[in-house]
Amino acid sequence: MGLPVRLVLYAPDRTFAEDTARAAFSRIAELDQVMSDYRPDSELRKLERHAGEPVQVSPDLMSVLSRAVAIAAATGGAFDPSAGPLVALWRQSRKSGRLPDRSSLMTARALVSWRRIELDPARSTVRLTRPGMRLDLGAIAKGYILQEALRAMRALEVTRALVESGGDIVAGDPPPGREGWHVEVEGADTAFARRAAHLTNAALASSGPSSQFVEINGVRYSHIVDPRTGLGVTSTRVARVIAEDAATADALATALTVLGERGAKQVSKNFPEVMMSMVER
Repeated sequence: MGLPVRLVLYAPDRTFAEDTARAAFSRIAELDQVMSDYRPDSELRKLERHAGEPVQVSPDLMSVLSRAVAIAAATGGAFDPSAGPLVALWRQSRKSGRLPDRSSLMTARALVSWRRIELDPARSTVRLTRPGMRLDLGAIAKGYILQEALRAMRALEVTRALVESGGDIVAGDPPPGREGWHVEVEGADTAFARRAAHLTNAALASSGPSSQFVEINGVRYSHIVDPRTGLGVTSTRVARVIAEDAATADALATALTVLGERGAKQVSKNFPEVMMSMVER
Protein backbone atom coordinates (compact mmCIF):
# COMPACT_ATOMS: atom_id res chain seq x y z
CA MET A 1 0.00 0.00 0.00
CA GLY A 2 3.05 2.25 0.09
CA LEU A 3 2.46 2.98 3.78
CA PRO A 4 3.66 1.46 7.05
CA VAL A 5 1.15 -0.73 8.87
CA ARG A 6 1.02 -1.11 12.65
CA LEU A 7 -0.57 -4.00 14.53
CA VAL A 8 -1.49 -4.06 18.21
CA LEU A 9 -2.73 -7.40 19.49
CA TYR A 10 -3.23 -9.43 22.63
CA ALA A 11 -2.18 -13.10 22.48
CA PRO A 12 -1.38 -15.85 25.00
CA ASP A 13 2.38 -15.61 24.41
CA ARG A 14 5.01 -13.96 22.21
CA THR A 15 5.34 -16.86 19.77
CA PHE A 16 1.60 -16.96 19.17
CA ALA A 17 1.57 -13.17 18.75
CA GLU A 18 4.37 -13.28 16.16
CA ASP A 19 2.67 -16.08 14.22
CA THR A 20 -0.57 -14.10 14.24
CA ALA A 21 1.16 -10.93 13.06
CA ARG A 22 2.83 -12.84 10.23
CA ALA A 23 -0.56 -14.14 9.11
CA ALA A 24 -1.96 -10.60 9.09
CA PHE A 25 0.99 -9.16 7.15
CA SER A 26 0.84 -12.06 4.69
CA ARG A 27 -2.79 -11.21 3.95
CA ILE A 28 -1.87 -7.54 3.52
CA ALA A 29 0.88 -8.45 1.03
CA GLU A 30 -1.49 -10.73 -0.88
CA LEU A 31 -4.10 -7.99 -1.26
CA ASP A 32 -1.53 -5.33 -2.10
CA GLN A 33 -0.52 -7.48 -5.07
CA VAL A 34 -4.17 -7.54 -6.15
CA MET A 35 -5.13 -3.87 -5.72
CA SER A 36 -2.00 -1.73 -5.99
CA ASP A 37 -1.93 0.79 -8.84
CA TYR A 38 1.84 1.18 -8.31
CA ARG A 39 2.60 -2.45 -9.21
CA PRO A 40 2.53 -2.98 -13.00
CA ASP A 41 1.81 -6.68 -12.47
CA SER A 42 -1.10 -6.22 -10.06
CA GLU A 43 -4.51 -7.64 -10.83
CA LEU A 44 -5.90 -4.11 -10.86
CA ARG A 45 -3.47 -2.91 -13.53
CA LYS A 46 -4.38 -5.89 -15.72
CA LEU A 47 -7.83 -4.36 -16.20
CA GLU A 48 -6.46 -1.26 -17.94
CA ARG A 49 -4.28 -3.36 -20.24
CA HIS A 50 -7.41 -5.19 -21.39
CA ALA A 51 -9.81 -2.24 -21.50
CA GLY A 52 -12.81 -3.05 -23.64
CA GLU A 53 -12.71 -6.73 -22.72
CA PRO A 54 -14.29 -8.54 -19.76
CA VAL A 55 -11.51 -9.67 -17.42
CA GLN A 56 -11.97 -12.36 -14.79
CA VAL A 57 -11.05 -11.09 -11.34
CA SER A 58 -10.60 -12.49 -7.84
CA PRO A 59 -13.38 -12.38 -5.25
CA ASP A 60 -11.44 -9.72 -3.32
CA LEU A 61 -11.19 -7.36 -6.28
CA MET A 62 -14.81 -7.91 -7.23
CA SER A 63 -15.88 -7.17 -3.66
CA VAL A 64 -13.94 -3.90 -3.51
CA LEU A 65 -15.03 -2.73 -6.97
CA SER A 66 -18.67 -3.52 -6.25
CA ARG A 67 -18.50 -1.45 -3.07
CA ALA A 68 -16.59 1.31 -4.85
CA VAL A 69 -19.16 1.66 -7.63
CA ALA A 70 -22.02 1.69 -5.12
CA ILE A 71 -20.36 4.46 -3.09
CA ALA A 72 -19.57 6.42 -6.26
CA ALA A 73 -23.26 6.36 -7.13
CA ALA A 74 -24.30 7.32 -3.60
CA THR A 75 -21.88 10.28 -3.47
CA GLY A 76 -22.65 11.66 -6.92
CA GLY A 77 -19.17 10.80 -8.15
CA ALA A 78 -17.30 12.68 -5.41
CA PHE A 79 -15.65 9.33 -4.85
CA ASP A 80 -14.84 7.58 -8.14
CA PRO A 81 -12.62 4.49 -8.52
CA SER A 82 -11.99 5.37 -12.19
CA ALA A 83 -10.09 8.56 -11.26
CA GLY A 84 -6.72 6.93 -12.01
CA PRO A 85 -5.82 9.18 -15.00
CA LEU A 86 -6.40 12.30 -12.88
CA VAL A 87 -4.50 10.90 -9.91
CA ALA A 88 -1.53 10.19 -12.19
CA LEU A 89 -1.56 13.78 -13.50
CA TRP A 90 -1.56 15.28 -10.01
CA ARG A 91 1.23 12.98 -8.88
CA GLN A 92 3.31 14.51 -11.65
CA SER A 93 2.30 18.00 -10.51
CA ARG A 94 3.43 17.30 -6.95
CA LYS A 95 6.82 16.31 -8.35
CA SER A 96 7.17 19.14 -10.89
CA GLY A 97 5.47 21.94 -8.95
CA ARG A 98 3.42 22.82 -12.06
CA LEU A 99 -0.28 22.54 -12.75
CA PRO A 100 -1.41 19.96 -15.32
CA ASP A 101 -1.87 21.63 -18.69
CA ARG A 102 -5.46 22.13 -19.80
CA SER A 103 -5.28 19.63 -22.67
CA SER A 104 -3.93 16.82 -20.47
CA LEU A 105 -6.50 17.59 -17.79
CA MET A 106 -9.38 17.47 -20.28
CA THR A 107 -8.10 14.21 -21.79
CA ALA A 108 -7.79 12.59 -18.38
CA ARG A 109 -11.16 13.90 -17.23
CA ALA A 110 -12.87 12.37 -20.28
CA LEU A 111 -11.70 8.93 -19.15
CA VAL A 112 -13.17 9.22 -15.66
CA SER A 113 -16.61 7.81 -14.97
CA TRP A 114 -17.63 5.06 -12.59
CA ARG A 115 -20.54 4.35 -14.94
CA ARG A 116 -18.05 2.93 -17.46
CA ILE A 117 -17.03 0.15 -15.08
CA GLU A 118 -19.09 -2.92 -15.96
CA LEU A 119 -19.27 -5.56 -13.24
CA ASP A 120 -20.60 -9.07 -13.75
CA PRO A 121 -20.49 -10.82 -10.34
CA ALA A 122 -22.10 -13.96 -11.75
CA ARG A 123 -19.17 -14.43 -14.16
CA SER A 124 -16.61 -12.72 -11.87
CA THR A 125 -15.65 -10.31 -14.65
CA VAL A 126 -14.92 -6.59 -14.87
CA ARG A 127 -14.88 -4.54 -18.05
CA LEU A 128 -13.54 -1.02 -18.49
CA THR A 129 -15.48 0.23 -21.48
CA ARG A 130 -12.95 2.78 -22.82
CA PRO A 131 -9.26 2.35 -23.68
CA GLY A 132 -7.11 4.55 -21.46
CA MET A 133 -9.25 4.09 -18.37
CA ARG A 134 -7.30 3.44 -15.19
CA LEU A 135 -8.64 2.52 -11.79
CA ASP A 136 -7.30 3.87 -8.51
CA LEU A 137 -8.49 2.17 -5.34
CA GLY A 138 -6.27 4.13 -2.98
CA ALA A 139 -9.29 5.62 -1.21
CA ILE A 140 -11.07 2.34 -0.53
CA ALA A 141 -8.65 -0.59 -0.78
CA LYS A 142 -6.70 0.43 2.31
CA GLY A 143 -9.77 0.06 4.50
CA TYR A 144 -10.60 -3.31 2.97
CA ILE A 145 -7.03 -4.56 3.37
CA LEU A 146 -6.79 -3.50 7.01
CA GLN A 147 -10.10 -5.19 7.80
CA GLU A 148 -8.88 -8.35 6.10
CA ALA A 149 -5.73 -8.24 8.25
CA LEU A 150 -7.95 -8.13 11.33
CA ARG A 151 -10.00 -11.01 9.93
CA ALA A 152 -6.80 -13.05 9.45
CA MET A 153 -5.99 -12.55 13.14
CA ARG A 154 -9.52 -13.48 14.18
CA ALA A 155 -9.18 -16.72 12.23
CA LEU A 156 -6.40 -17.59 14.68
CA GLU A 157 -8.68 -16.64 17.60
CA VAL A 158 -6.93 -13.36 18.31
CA THR A 159 -9.87 -10.97 18.59
CA ARG A 160 -8.37 -8.21 20.76
CA ALA A 161 -6.46 -6.38 18.04
CA LEU A 162 -6.10 -3.10 16.19
CA VAL A 163 -4.67 -2.38 12.73
CA GLU A 164 -3.57 1.12 11.66
CA SER A 165 -2.12 2.64 8.51
CA GLY A 166 -2.04 6.17 7.13
CA GLY A 167 -4.80 7.57 9.33
CA ASP A 168 -7.10 4.57 9.01
CA ILE A 169 -7.79 2.36 12.02
CA VAL A 170 -9.66 -0.93 12.23
CA ALA A 171 -10.41 -2.12 15.76
CA GLY A 172 -11.52 -5.52 16.99
CA ASP A 173 -12.53 -6.47 20.52
CA PRO A 174 -11.21 -4.10 23.20
CA PRO A 175 -8.02 -4.66 25.21
CA PRO A 176 -8.46 -6.62 28.46
CA GLY A 177 -10.24 -4.65 31.16
CA ARG A 178 -11.24 -1.79 28.85
CA GLU A 179 -14.44 -0.80 27.08
CA GLY A 180 -12.70 -0.06 23.77
CA TRP A 181 -9.62 1.27 22.01
CA HIS A 182 -8.92 4.91 22.83
CA VAL A 183 -8.51 6.98 19.65
CA GLU A 184 -8.11 10.75 19.92
CA VAL A 185 -9.65 12.88 17.15
CA GLU A 186 -8.68 16.53 17.31
CA GLY A 187 -11.50 18.96 16.60
CA ALA A 188 -14.26 16.36 16.26
CA ASP A 189 -17.71 16.97 17.73
CA THR A 190 -18.53 15.51 21.13
CA ALA A 191 -20.49 12.47 19.93
CA PHE A 192 -17.85 11.48 17.41
CA ALA A 193 -15.00 11.96 19.88
CA ARG A 194 -16.83 9.87 22.49
CA ARG A 195 -17.33 7.02 20.00
CA ALA A 196 -13.68 7.17 18.92
CA ALA A 197 -12.54 7.08 22.53
CA HIS A 198 -14.20 3.66 22.92
CA LEU A 199 -13.73 2.21 19.42
CA THR A 200 -14.73 -1.47 19.23
CA ASN A 201 -15.34 -3.71 16.21
CA ALA A 202 -15.43 -0.72 13.89
CA ALA A 203 -13.24 1.33 11.57
CA LEU A 204 -12.23 4.97 11.73
CA ALA A 205 -10.94 6.59 8.53
CA SER A 206 -9.45 10.07 8.11
CA SER A 207 -8.91 12.06 4.94
CA GLY A 208 -7.44 15.48 4.31
CA PRO A 209 -4.65 17.49 2.68
CA SER A 210 -2.40 17.80 5.70
CA SER A 211 0.47 15.59 4.51
CA GLN A 212 0.33 15.34 0.70
CA PHE A 213 -0.13 18.51 -1.36
CA VAL A 214 1.57 20.87 -3.78
CA GLU A 215 1.51 24.67 -3.57
CA ILE A 216 1.37 26.42 -6.95
CA ASN A 217 0.96 30.19 -7.38
CA GLY A 218 -0.05 30.51 -3.74
CA VAL A 219 -2.76 27.84 -3.93
CA ARG A 220 -2.39 24.55 -2.08
CA TYR A 221 -3.71 21.57 -4.06
CA SER A 222 -4.32 18.37 -2.15
CA HIS A 223 -3.39 14.89 -3.37
CA ILE A 224 -7.15 14.25 -3.19
CA VAL A 225 -8.70 14.93 -6.59
CA ASP A 226 -12.29 15.92 -7.23
CA PRO A 227 -13.24 13.44 -9.99
CA ARG A 228 -16.02 15.73 -11.18
CA THR A 229 -13.71 18.65 -11.99
CA GLY A 230 -10.33 16.97 -12.33
CA LEU A 231 -8.76 19.42 -9.89
CA GLY A 232 -6.93 18.79 -6.66
CA VAL A 233 -9.00 19.77 -3.63
CA THR A 234 -7.96 23.20 -2.31
CA SER A 235 -9.82 23.20 1.01
CA THR A 236 -8.13 22.48 4.33
CA ARG A 237 -10.94 20.31 5.67
CA VAL A 238 -10.23 17.01 7.36
CA ALA A 239 -13.01 14.43 7.25
CA ARG A 240 -13.37 11.45 9.55
CA VAL A 241 -15.81 8.57 9.38
CA ILE A 242 -16.61 5.71 11.76
CA ALA A 243 -18.32 2.70 10.20
CA GLU A 244 -18.60 -1.02 10.78
CA ASP A 245 -17.18 -1.62 7.30
CA ALA A 246 -13.64 -0.25 6.86
CA ALA A 247 -13.83 0.08 3.06
CA THR A 248 -16.95 2.21 3.41
CA ALA A 249 -15.32 4.41 6.05
CA ASP A 250 -12.24 4.87 3.85
CA ALA A 251 -14.18 5.86 0.73
CA LEU A 252 -16.64 8.13 2.51
CA ALA A 253 -13.88 10.05 4.27
CA THR A 254 -12.42 10.88 0.85
CA ALA A 255 -15.82 11.80 -0.58
CA LEU A 256 -16.54 14.14 2.34
CA THR A 257 -13.20 15.89 1.83
CA VAL A 258 -14.38 16.65 -1.70
CA LEU A 259 -18.01 17.48 -0.88
CA GLY A 260 -17.78 19.58 2.26
CA GLU A 261 -20.61 20.28 4.70
CA ARG A 262 -23.41 20.71 2.13
CA GLY A 263 -22.68 17.39 0.45
CA ALA A 264 -22.26 15.69 3.80
CA LYS A 265 -25.99 16.03 4.50
CA GLN A 266 -26.86 13.92 1.46
CA VAL A 267 -24.15 11.38 2.27
CA SER A 268 -25.52 11.12 5.80
CA LYS A 269 -28.98 10.31 4.39
CA ASN A 270 -27.52 7.59 2.17
CA PHE A 271 -25.40 6.12 4.97
CA PRO A 272 -27.38 6.67 8.19
CA GLU A 273 -25.44 3.95 10.00
CA VAL A 274 -22.10 5.80 9.88
CA MET A 275 -20.76 8.68 12.00
CA MET A 276 -19.09 11.63 10.28
CA SER A 277 -17.06 14.60 11.43
CA MET A 278 -15.38 17.43 9.53
CA VAL A 279 -13.05 20.19 10.67
CA GLU A 280 -11.24 23.00 8.83
CA ARG A 281 -7.56 23.37 9.59
